Amino acid sequence: MNDVSQTTAMPTLGAKVGRYRWRVCAMLLAATTINYIDRQVFGVLAPFLQDKIGWNEIEYGHIVTAFQAAYAIGLLCAGAVIDRFGTRIGYALAIGIWSLAAMSHSLATGVLGFAAARFALGLGESGNFPAAIKTVAEWFPQRERALAAGIFNSGSNIGAIAAPLLVPIVAATWGWQAAFLFTGALSATWLIVWLLTYRTPDNQPRLSAAERAYIGHEPPGPRSRMRWSQLLRYRQAWALVAAKFITDPIWWFFIFWLPKFLHASYGLSLLELGPPLIVIFVLADIGSITGGWLAGRLIKLGWSANRARKGAMLICALMIVPVIFAAKAHNLWLAVALVGLATAGHQGWSANVYTLASDMFPRFAVASVVGIGGFAGAVGGMLISTVIGLLLQATGSYVPVFAMAGFAYLFALIVVHLLVPRLQPARLDEPPPGNPPPSPIAAAE
Repeated sequence: MNDVSQTTAMPTLGAKVGRYRWRVCAMLLAATTINYIDRQVFGVLAPFLQDKIGWNEIEYGHIVTAFQAAYAIGLLCAGAVIDRFGTRIGYALAIGIWSLAAMSHSLATGVLGFAAARFALGLGESGNFPAAIKTVAEWFPQRERALAAGIFNSGSNIGAIAAPLLVPIVAATWGWQAAFLFTGALSATWLIVWLLTYRTPDNQPRLSAAERAYIGHEPPGPRSRMRWSQLLRYRQAWALVAAKFITDPIWWFFIFWLPKFLHASYGLSLLELGPPLIVIFVLADIGSITGGWLAGRLIKLGWSANRARKGAMLICALMIVPVIFAAKAHNLWLAVALVGLATAGHQGWSANVYTLASDMFPRFAVASVVGIGGFAGAVGGMLISTVIGLLLQATGSYVPVFAMAGFAYLFALIVVHLLVPRLQPARLDEPPPGNPPPSPIAAAE
């Protein structure tokens, strides 16, 4: 069987069709940047809050796990809520919750207080990526989706860069509580702008007719949402679940343990952490945009979506392998280079993995499918956070953790290919191949 090419025919509209969709992408970029600033504040301050408050590695692992548990729980319903109420209202609900949760960290005085604040933050932040991916599916044709996803996903790196730049200065000047209040206020500001400006393409009066036609080649789907139990009957959903479960924990490790790794291995102070983290996440930013651009470029050259997506994912996976040597690097900047290459590979990989959802599912199901994948990634993150905490408390060695990181992506790509060898779209109007139609009793549940 030949590869199923998914380069859906576009209307011929001339070279210029408008650029309003890229303004929407800029809004998603800003939201994701703020999302990661809010998320990263705790990681930047962790080595010094640990000394101040007195938690150990196991307790720190529990605090991180609280965020990831809430993130997983939130994703059980975030995608469905966004599919049901739409991106405008769904995104607003998510960012409103995480803005309040981010500021609530300033009230914490111990392990339980921080765990509660992290739990609330995880609930709110769980809505970001389902909402953003659904917005991309609404506003972009298929050949541009990976690039758009790569651009907004680069906000995670910009946020991770901004946090070590801003947080130490704010904390040193006004105290660590002010850092959480400041970043929470950024979220609230974005929320106001979003509600005032965002509309779907069908309802956006500033969108030209040509650009609306360019975007709107896919017919709208039904308004009723599909339950997870229905979506999980399809191998396409399990491909996203596997990719996220295997590789998301590695990104969680980079986000929450890199400052601690650099502090423990090279004795960096709060202000000295800034330059290495900035370099690492600048490289990640480049990887995010390049990984999304690469797949789109290959599609334009005539590759099928299957070959282009998996080819880009393979290149990104190979970039991560050298990180296995980072824990033994005797020079700070060698370690930074190895980790930076790995974060670039992860973000390029992630831009393409997110786009798998819109490659294989219609728009009305995208946020739910991304929610399922995000839930799997958060569960994997919970597991690895507990394991890392126990491992570091017992041995103090990062070697096995970096070894896991180095080979996880190649393994994940193999699993994805076995599940969807041709990246064929899920036919949600038909029973999955090999599965009998649901019984009337099951359908009524």
